[in-house]
Amino acid sequence: MANYIHYTQEQKDRARTTDIVDLLERQGERLKRSGKEYQWRDGSEKVTIRGNLWYHQYEEVGGDAIDFVRKFYNKNYPEAMEYLLNGYGGTLTAAPPIEQKEKAFNLPEKNDNMRRVYAYLLTRRGISRDVINAFAHKQMIYESLPHHNAVFVGYDTNGVARHAHKRGTGSQSTYKGNADGSLPEYSFHWNGTSNRVFLFEAPIDMLSYITMNPSGWQQNTYAASCSVADRVLFQCLKDNPNLTEVYLCFDSDTAGQSAAKRISDKLFTQGYKSEILVPTKKDWNEDLIMQKEGEQAWTEQSY
Repeated sequence: MANYIHYTQEQKDRARTTDIVDLLERQGERLKRSGKEYQWRDGSEKVTIRGNLWYHQYEEVGGDAIDFVRKFYNKNYPEAMEYLLNGYGGTLTAAPPIEQKEKAFNLPEKNDNMRRVYAYLLTRRGISRDVINAFAHKQMIYESLPHHNAVFVGYDTNGVARHAHKRGTGSQSTYKGNADGSLPEYSFHWNGTSNRVFLFEAPIDMLSYITMNPSGWQQNTYAASCSVADRVLFQCLKDNPNLTEVYLCFDSDTAGQSAAKRISDKLFTQGYKSEILVPTKKDWNEDLIMQKEGEQAWTEQSY
């Protein structure tokens, strides 16, 4: 059994706060500056670095300097600590790349009607029928076979489906997930003509917000990342040069608000105006349900 090594809190803090850019440059790595951040390539994938923090854009994970050495240079915790505490002594050997097979993207098979999806979105989620109709008309929402999931489709600028998010519609179902081969930069989104774009974690939250704010909604751009990442947002900004105002509408929990702050900082460095909108409850669908319950209670009291 390996000997246990005790590190003081001061040593842990010193290792954790190591400047990753300095570490990489001493290894002869090339980085590209982007505002307050730096970009480094992990093979063909982009890693964003700011001080002692990093974020892998494709894998949607990040951490501090200790995590960086462990992940990208195949070190265990004591080895990473020793390296960082000893002034980057020795030469780092990058972890061997993991070969991954790309899976082809295919839309789930369609049912010949949307009865269960409509029932789920209307009754359980409180989404406006007009809003559902607008997306269904563009084949952006449909019901799948054989599981009768609600499928939320994202298209590229040529109208080719590139992403599908699936949500279970059964009374006890909590299933949700993306179809194999989905490209996150094209997740479920609506392109408008105004200068405003609203980013959400999930399609249900996006539809809930639109239901609560229906006036002229078709003119705006909306996107659901199906995560707390920003790839679909920056693809929308690239595809729609008219967009200048960004509204970040993530959940009110720690993960959602941390992501909103990170994306807001990134937008600032690229010259975009952004505002963080926070739901009263955990997410926008809970807000919508609360609103409908309030309206129902008011109606019952009126009689």
